[in-house]
Amino acid sequence: MRRLWLVAWGDEGPASFQPLLERSLTHVGAYDGARLVGFVNVAWDGGVHAFILDTCVDEAFRRQGIASKLVERAADVARQRGARWLHVDFEPHLEGFYRQCGFGPTAAGLMRLA
Repeated sequence: MRRLWLVAWGDEGPASFQPLLERSLTHVGAYDGARLVGFVNVAWDGGVHAFILDTCVDEAFRRQGIASKLVERAADVARQRGARWLHVDFEPHLEGFYRQCGFGPTAAGLMRLA
């Protein structure tokens, strides 16, 4: 996980990924053999709202539909586990990708805490 995080986000990420993954509704990985090449995490509120986080694919494996498949699988599992709504926040350059994944536009707010 650390190698993919570094490639995708440019830093080493949290000291341990275990607490994040333990609190997830689900998380989905894509592998090339034993190598993790894609990842998406689904957080949730314990009820009907789930949240896509940390969608990423190794640069060498991009443009192959891996991220789309990860989001599709994450949505399927979230639905099976009782979520009724799947939210995602994204930077403007990712709007086309998330629209193709089935996300519609919505008004939202964001407060920077750090």
